[in-house]
Amino acid sequence: MAATEDTPRAVSVVILKGGVGKSTISMNLARQLSERGRVLFADLDPNGHATNGLGFGTVYRGETNLGDVILDNGDATVSDLIQETKFGFDLLPSSDSLEDVEKDLAGALQGSARVKTKIVDPLLGERYDYIVFDCPAYPGMLNNNALVASGNVIIPLEPGSSSIGGYKRTMERLITPSREYIDIDVLALVPNKLRERIDHRTEDRELLENLNTADATEGKVPNFARITADQFDAIDNGEMKPPKPGIRYSAALSKSLKAQQPLMDYDPDNSQLENFDELATIVANGGVER
Repeated sequence: MAATEDTPRAVSVVILKGGVGKSTISMNLARQLSERGRVLFADLDPNGHATNGLGFGTVYRGETNLGDVILDNGDATVSDLIQETKFGFDLLPSSDSLEDVEKDLAGALQGSARVKTKIVDPLLGERYDYIVFDCPAYPGMLNNNALVASGNVIIPLEPGSSSIGGYKRTMERLITPSREYIDIDVLALVPNKLRERIDHRTEDRELLENLNTADATEGKVPNFARITADQFDAIDNGEMKPPKPGIRYSAALSKSLKAQQPLMDYDPDNSQLENFDELATIVANGGVER
């Protein structure tokens, strides 16, 4: 199917590393997409950071949960679990028992396709225009299900060697093996939590240089994180003021989570919102456009 803004699309925000800001990015991506269409934000991470962060802690600990639906335990349907939020998108909440579902999915018939058949197939294009999955930070059946169900991924990265290692693990243990069976598009690689100057040899600069020069990342870096080699030379020669690329560390982002709100609702004038809006455009268009 050709990638157009009119194409309903599911996307997984995934990296096999914790603490990168995956839930923050996926929640704010869902919020920005809600300005373009009907959105379901599906929290597949058993930690439930996004579910609790949006104020659905009681549902997270509820008796009926997402595992019941995808494993056909009982009479619950996905519609029974979906929660309406105040932010323009609906939430399919995580559960504190979701991690236990991994081993049952491994033994289930078509265990990697349960989220596709139970959630995406009946809802995408019918009830929702976009479905955003927040995925676990470890390899397993829930991540496999998200990839099969969405076919599109966004990978967040933060400065530091451990984040690059998480990216490599994600590609080697999750994306590449899955590509033997299904088509998976990496829509974008998103540098997150950037703090430092980039006119010095910092981890922030190293991350940006790696993303902007490696052949494997060509066409995957959003425009808000794009810097050319000539621009780096100009920065080093004092001929250009260093820009503030990537999603920056922002106290407002942390405070918005404590306030149980996406950034747009907590601080509608925040400068980082234009970056999340470009991410929404990338999802809507099916990739980065220069």
